Amino acid sequence: MNLASMIDHTLLKPDATKEDIKKICEEAKEYHFPSVCVNSCFTEYVAKELKDTSIGVTTVIGFPLGAVATTVKAFETSLAIELGSTEIDMVINVGALKNENYDFVYDDIKAVVDVSSDKALVKVILENCLLTKEEIIKACEISKKAGAHFVKTSTGFSTGGATVEDVALMKKTVGDLLGVKASGGIRTKEDVLKMIKAGATRIGASASVAIIKNETTNYNY
Repeated sequence: MNLASMIDHTLLKPDATKEDIKKICEEAKEYHFPSVCVNSCFTEYVAKELKDTSIGVTTVIGFPLGAVATTVKAFETSLAIELGSTEIDMVINVGALKNENYDFVYDDIKAVVDVSSDKALVKVILENCLLTKEEIIKACEISKKAGAHFVKTSTGFSTGGATVEDVALMKKTVGDLLGVKASGGIRTKEDVLKMIKAGATRIGASASVAIIKNETTNYNY
């Protein structure tokens, strides 16, 4: 199994510098990660750094809280794609989900999906650590209905990250129709293998290189 081909090489820290971003782009080229995941201020730079490679550009939207207006998420998505993003990782409106305002959650995701059209994959970040098991199932069902391509466990910036139990639940809910991305707190090769066994088809990690080298790391997402 080629683990590198499943890991979005990620750097979302607020103090990330241009030099830091350049480094992860170079690492992505060296280890052949499928994409580099960054905040939107770096989208254009990453797209230029990865030009003429097969490596995708993943941009986070509504990150990390998901509580911005739907129109803002749609605009941010449109701009990211214009600047070179090929994959969109959007955060759901957690409060709306917990309020059982399912139409709003659907419309919020659908707005991003519609803007992305056939130009970019859409991954929906559920932020599982804030949800009940029933809410995770509901969020997966809404994401599927809205036309998303993946459901994703976490931002890595809340109270918890990916768990094997949640990944398995998400996989059971979406089946083979959507991918499942496990992210947040994944720091070792063992972590990755557990997530894949549970049903993850993509991994988000900042410790990507250490994982591939099978080194011990204390990286945070």
